[in-house]
Amino acid sequence: MRKTGKRPAHGEGVVKSGQQPRPSLYSEITDRIIADLEHGCVPWVKPWGRAKAAIGLPKNAATGRGYSGINILILWGAVIERSYPSQRWLTFQQALALGGSVRRGEHGTTIVHAGRFIPKDEKERANAEDIEPQAIPYLKRFTVFNVAQCEGLPEHIYEQPGPLPERETVPHAEALIAASGADIRIGGDRAFYMPGADFIQLPPQPAFFEQINYYRTCFHELGHWTGHQTRLARDLSVSFGSKAYAREELTAEMAAAFVCSTLGIEPTVRHADYVGSWLAVLREDNRAIFRAASLASKAADFLLAFDTGAERQPQKGIAA
Repeated sequence: MRKTGKRPAHGEGVVKSGQQPRPSLYSEITDRIIADLEHGCVPWVKPWGRAKAAIGLPKNAATGRGYSGINILILWGAVIERSYPSQRWLTFQQALALGGSVRRGEHGTTIVHAGRFIPKDEKERANAEDIEPQAIPYLKRFTVFNVAQCEGLPEHIYEQPGPLPERETVPHAEALIAASGADIRIGGDRAFYMPGADFIQLPPQPAFFEQINYYRTCFHELGHWTGHQTRLARDLSVSFGSKAYAREELTAEMAAAFVCSTLGIEPTVRHADYVGSWLAVLREDNRAIFRAASLASKAADFLLAFDTGAERQPQKGIAA
């Protein structure tokens, strides 16, 4: 059996003599999100509010696969900034393969793929010392184009589902909440998740100024609920006001945004009171938003896995 051995991690900005260092992709994307927050734009809160795009998570138009983690925030940000009417994206080659093309003069959006690799010298070192080689994390850039930047594509590529009409209750959301089996207690004027007793407390839906925001709050608390040791096992033993607390709130907030978007729910609430603590975390650690977005995607996927598409009766007491 090989021994384990550690060596210093490779730097992100290692360059050859005479070359200009390439900006860290972690820093580049984190700086962009910090700038959005400073200007009052929270990328994961109602990202479609200032754009024409239909509600939903961004998808690859050729494969139908949804983007995840930090790529959701990047693509939502592009939709907002450029007022694209679609949440669907393609690479240059995918557009060609579908019989279309990217219009001349259009600029793509950079997304990332996270992976790990073992350099050749590390393999040789590990073999010589009979230890496990240390893999190095990396980010690889890809360029995608919104289908609105393309022409000549098949008509169905441009189709987008319309948003759900606003109403007091959303049956599909009610069914998902019920299917989760979470212990949700209605009453009082506070919303919170209690990890030790593993229950969620919510005010009654009529107490919300805009009742659609009940669902965002519910899915925010369910985002915390996914972190329980019997589920996704995040560390929930954090103190209010700490950086760890801000990171968990960031994860739950984005998870709620991802679930609401998937269900076609358009809440209007903004948790502006957390923005200051989020900014402090992001400025200190340029990888924090990547980790939070990844954890949020996992939390959202965990919740959405309860949705089988079957009609269910709303859980008693969830909404009045």
